[in-house]
Amino acid sequence: MTPCESPNSEEPVVAGYGQHKEDIIRRLRRIEGQVRGVQRMVDEDVYCIDVLTQVSAINAALQSCAVALLDEHLSCCVTEAIAQGGDQAKVKVGEASKAIARLIRT
Repeated sequence: MTPCESPNSEEPVVAGYGQHKEDIIRRLRRIEGQVRGVQRMVDEDVYCIDVLTQVSAINAALQSCAVALLDEHLSCCVTEAIAQGGDQAKVKVGEASKAIARLIRT
């Protein structure tokens, strides 16, 4: 089975980031820890600017993780679809474009 099969396919979806899954999970766990840290900061009445600084760091970490996932999608799923050609290529490029649009709006 190839990575990034279409959700409409009969076969189960395989993520394009599969080879880097552990790295992505590690990054997300680190972000989860940062969020828990901010919760503690608020609970302990830490100065607002210090909390906001940490929120900004979390946003940057999430953006970085999103860019890594997008890079994997482009280099694996989109590249493969383009090589195969046809409607699937247009679909994958469209999905990537929409994902990029969502990322730049945030």
